[in-house]
Amino acid sequence: MGEKIIRINMTNLTSAIEEVPADLAALGGRALTSTVIAKEVPPTSEALGKYNKLVFAPGLLTATAAANSGRLSAGFKSPLTGGIKESNAGGTAAQNLERLGIKAVIIEGMPAKDTWYSIHIDNAGATIKEDLEYIGKGNYELFNSIGEKLGKKVGVLAIGPAGELRMAAANISVKDPDGNVRSHGRGGGGAVMGSKKIKYITVDDTGGPGVKIADPEKFKTQARIFAKAMLDHPVTGQGLPTYGTNVLINILNEAGGLPTKNFRFGTCDHAEKICGETMHDTIVSRKGNPSHGCHAGCIIKCSQIYNDADGKYVTSGFEYETVWGFGANSLIKNLDDIAKCDWVMDDIGIDSIEGAVIMNVAMEAGILPWGDGKGCYRLFDEEVRKGTPLGHILGNGAGSVGRTYGLTRIPVVKNQGIPAYDPRAVKGIGITYATSTMGADHTAGYTIATNILKVGGFIDPLSKEGQVELSRNLQIATAAVDSCGLCIFVAFPALDIPECFTAIYEMINARYGTNLTAEGVVEFGKYVLKTEHEFNLAAGFSNKQDRLPEFFEEQIPPHNAVWDFSDAEIDAFWNF
Repeated sequence: MGEKIIRINMTNLTSAIEEVPADLAALGGRALTSTVIAKEVPPTSEALGKYNKLVFAPGLLTATAAANSGRLSAGFKSPLTGGIKESNAGGTAAQNLERLGIKAVIIEGMPAKDTWYSIHIDNAGATIKEDLEYIGKGNYELFNSIGEKLGKKVGVLAIGPAGELRMAAANISVKDPDGNVRSHGRGGGGAVMGSKKIKYITVDDTGGPGVKIADPEKFKTQARIFAKAMLDHPVTGQGLPTYGTNVLINILNEAGGLPTKNFRFGTCDHAEKICGETMHDTIVSRKGNPSHGCHAGCIIKCSQIYNDADGKYVTSGFEYETVWGFGANSLIKNLDDIAKCDWVMDDIGIDSIEGAVIMNVAMEAGILPWGDGKGCYRLFDEEVRKGTPLGHILGNGAGSVGRTYGLTRIPVVKNQGIPAYDPRAVKGIGITYATSTMGADHTAGYTIATNILKVGGFIDPLSKEGQVELSRNLQIATAAVDSCGLCIFVAFPALDIPECFTAIYEMINARYGTNLTAEGVVEFGKYVLKTEHEFNLAAGFSNKQDRLPEFFEEQIPPHNAVWDFSDAEIDAFWNF
């Protein structure tokens, strides 16, 4: 675990190296970012104001030999939801910070001068400098240029034009080992970074102390068990490496839970044109890469490199949620049009889930006709990138678009766009959307695993029975996984293969010389959720925010399912 905290004060443009306080010593990743935000940020403060902070923290296993341990957590008060936020991403920055012995980077304050800054972190600490070179530039140009100047191994965290303009859907982009764009996507972290006038952060681990393991032999043994479980499991060893997350298009379509035309239907007539199998064949025929890792040490490799018809790079990390949001929910039938939308969102720094839901609502409002993929690209590139009045309406999220145009069919919870699973046809995910401290977020408690994929057992997705308990258990487990610096997909083998779950906490024990147990992991996850929930309550939230939009009372074909949980049933989630 990192041995120091870097604290950067943008008000007086200073940085300091601090010892890790006792109450943070056993924390990492999401547990650490949420604890710092809850401890140091007034819950009612302005998300884009001087009292908010931006915290980056590697996880408990980041940069070790554990497979898929390259995730970095970013924590802040969200300008999109108004509550606490943690978003994690792959790339190179997490492992570089850990190898420098840095447990967390805490950025606070706001500069008085109306200019922009960059921050460089290395073995000596952090250096802040005024830097206007990349202002207005997209993430791809910035990443390529910095890679040429400082080398490909240097980690980069940056904001695009959307973050500079402090749009609530703006993300923080992360450079992966090949120079591609990954994202701390949800909740508006890019706007918070932009409010502090930071364009980018570089992390060079040269000369760092590296990662120390208390019991190397035990760690090696458990890491092998862990990796074998992921390779043996059909989801992480076969489905995701072959077809990426977009393998879910056909699966959800068959289950009647693929939201189509802004959540009017549960199936999409042109699913075969946008599904993972079609995408895989397209990538292979164009000499792209259908299986690519977002960080060093990834063995699932659910990402990919998508090329155009001429074999030229278009985008990477072409995810199910993005393909769903444009392909099914916006009725766009051309994968190339969707890929270009993915590229432009990465370049300008807009969360691709929120970006997709933005366009669903824009079509609902009549800004664009349904199915207009080229029009979506144009709105991102010409309106959001340039910060026009319409661009600001779009860039501030799906809720912003819906309210501006007087709509009621706005698929958001806590003002955050609802992802790619219909909560009426997959009721467990509806409980997650409603109760997650983060706003609508499928990754917070991925009940699709058990409701649809039959991982960790099976609970009928169309029945209310057992859904609250399922979502609660998965949200607790996810909070713990997010704190370890592990990819959330390790949950698939962990739910089905007992020794995989055991290996996770035993690797932590081997890393630090601790005695964490299975029960301890559960209590750890509960601590994270309760800390976040208490922050949100203090920020003005109540159980009234743990609700889905009214339009989910409508029946959704083909099952004619409805959202039928009572308030009391939803509120029972927090009985732990």
